[in-house]
Amino acid sequence: MNASAPTGDDAAVETIHRELTSFARRARASAGRMHPELSLVSYTLLGHLEESGGCRATDLAAHYALDKSTVSRQVAALERAGLVERRQDPEDHRVQVLDLTDAGRRILAQVTVSRRAVFRERLAGWPAEDLERFARYLVRYNAGSAAGSKGD
Repeated sequence: MNASAPTGDDAAVETIHRELTSFARRARASAGRMHPELSLVSYTLLGHLEESGGCRATDLAAHYALDKSTVSRQVAALERAGLVERRQDPEDHRVQVLDLTDAGRRILAQVTVSRRAVFRERLAGWPAEDLERFARYLVRYNAGSAAGSKGD
């Protein structure tokens, strides 16, 4: 028996890592096919802005465990593309809040329709209880990583 071969829980963790890595690669590759102007990172930032009703760039950085400079570059590109705009926070006039423009909402809606179709096709044969269980597991996994480090 190979001493370095994973067994038990280690084997399961290795499988999870391999499959999540494969999923991430597939997601990045499919993002360009859904909308050529929108990377996976751009799509996720736009999605978060829509879901949150707008937020500060530092909030985006914290949410995705990214460096502020990385988020700043992504936001600048989205602003140049006319998909995101800055507005003054009504509660604190010193703070700039990022929000979607109408063009940003339109593109996000187009990509969301495409993304849902891809997922529905891929999960078409799954029973409803498996889909619900898988969704709960993903939420649980991601909630656990929210307290994690930038290396997640």
